[in-house]
Amino acid sequence: MADNRPFLILAPLQGVTDVVFRQVYARHFTGIDQAMAPFISTMGGRRLKPSRLKDVDPALNTAFPIIPQILGNNPDDFIYLGDYLFDMGYAQVNWNLGCPHSKIAKKQRGSGLLSHPDKIDAFLSRVIPAMKPGLSVKIRLGRKNKEEIQDLIAMFNTHKLDEIILHARTGEQMYTGTADIDAFERAMKACTHPMVYNGDIVDTASWEKIRQRFPEISRFMIGRGILSNPFLPEQIKGLKTDSHPPDSQDNDSQKRERLKNFHTDLFNSYKQVFSGPGHLIGRMKGFWNYLGPSFENSKKPLKKLLKANSEQDYSDGVSEFWEMNLKFCPDRIE
Repeated sequence: MADNRPFLILAPLQGVTDVVFRQVYARHFTGIDQAMAPFISTMGGRRLKPSRLKDVDPALNTAFPIIPQILGNNPDDFIYLGDYLFDMGYAQVNWNLGCPHSKIAKKQRGSGLLSHPDKIDAFLSRVIPAMKPGLSVKIRLGRKNKEEIQDLIAMFNTHKLDEIILHARTGEQMYTGTADIDAFERAMKACTHPMVYNGDIVDTASWEKIRQRFPEISRFMIGRGILSNPFLPEQIKGLKTDSHPPDSQDNDSQKRERLKNFHTDLFNSYKQVFSGPGHLIGRMKGFWNYLGPSFENSKKPLKKLLKANSEQDYSDGVSEFWEMNLKFCPDRIE
């Protein structure tokens, strides 16, 4: 019988959930069991750039286990990188077949390969027997339409995979519309591999909906939901972290204080990494694009904060934002 306790995986969001974010998050919140690192692109000619591997340096990833993710479509380059990661200590790598961005898809990488199950089949036939680590795949319902998933699952069933992580949208949908849980269910029933659910778990209500619909699923990947509500894994698992009832004023103040401390730690940690204020502020603006709308009446102060072009303007904007004591209520976000 499957272990139905929720196993929560932080999704790989390029330029957001890097090693710095993961380290800082783990110092302030609990509930995540594993993280998938943002993808590492293969390079031609069996070459590697050490800077590309820093994000998955085992010495820096002690907060929770991570799975490295590889983006590429050349089997030999993939095997070379996969074996290198194995020698670093990773028993499993993930193949990114889900990235929806057109620049990547046009090169038949990420979700751009989903319309070509024959090419994926040939790739897996070459890679799996030759590569040292085990392999999982992160996919979508298809590149252009959700019917593509049926041929993809039939093909995946012929290969030895550790698991399939399915984001229940097509590549062309990007992150618009809603995840198609009916299509996920059809794929799950046809699949012989363990499956991980991914898509639109953004609050406790959406979590309960997916949990009730798929009681046989125990592994769930969450990305945007955690970025907009860092407390979400604790809430899903019922972890008691505050001493006051959920609706009390003290509890709301506690949450703001934890978020404020999280932000300060993240800002200072990135400041040690980035060489100039432009990169630092740009990265932090990405953070606020997810978190900011989770506060009531945040549109105006958030707009001002996101216009900052200097470290001083940014710091002033953040101070003003916190001083407003806006109510944190991510469940209202549509």
